[in-house]
Amino acid sequence: MCRHLGWLGAPVAVSTLVLDPPHSLRVQSYAPRRQKHGLMNADGWGVGFFGRASGDFSDEGVPRRWRSPAPLWGDASFASVAPALRSHCVVAAVRSATVGMPIEASATAPFTDGQWLLSHNGVVDRALLPVPRLAESVCDSAILAATIFERGMDALGDTIVEIGDADPLARLNILAANGSRLVATTWGDTLSILRRDDGVVLASEPYDDDPRWEDVPDRHVVDVAAGGVTFIPLV
Repeated sequence: MCRHLGWLGAPVAVSTLVLDPPHSLRVQSYAPRRQKHGLMNADGWGVGFFGRASGDFSDEGVPRRWRSPAPLWGDASFASVAPALRSHCVVAAVRSATVGMPIEASATAPFTDGQWLLSHNGVVDRALLPVPRLAESVCDSAILAATIFERGMDALGDTIVEIGDADPLARLNILAANGSRLVATTWGDTLSILRRDDGVVLASEPYDDDPRWEDVPDRHVVDVAAGGVTFIPLV
């Protein structure tokens, strides 16, 4: 199980999303409030974003990542740099590894196909998935991410329903972004949305007590783009 967060909006410092809020991903790495499976997320962390830290977004279509197999709460180097990293589109995650899965940077979200950043909050039986060519790790989340990339993000809802039907015990909360679009699914775990004046946050759980947070119903796709926010039932 994991906790993840996505942002699409005006450029902001990564630290304001991942480290600074009172119940940020850093806090969720050791004290999540809504996590149903596992007590903490100490098996790694990852942050992906689009654009340059300098504020020049001429290459905003290039996803960049910083991942580690260590707990986020102890990473002083990232904490010192995160305030200088600014982006209009971010995907970040802290990881609680599925039993038997490797603990390594390549098994830590966000995963990428060179265009999208993708995080998986949940668990899935690897034996029920094909073996994609582009999987970054042998862990269940990496194989699921590669499967989604191969089938295409426009087919995300159909892919989740197919896998969920094949594996009734699967939890398939996906969060993905490509610089201009933020997409998520709910399938077996929590997701909340915060519509700020400067953008939209999707997160496994709220990072503060702002009353504008809304819970997303289970088995839905959430699609955030310039045109607004769309909720699409999966069943």
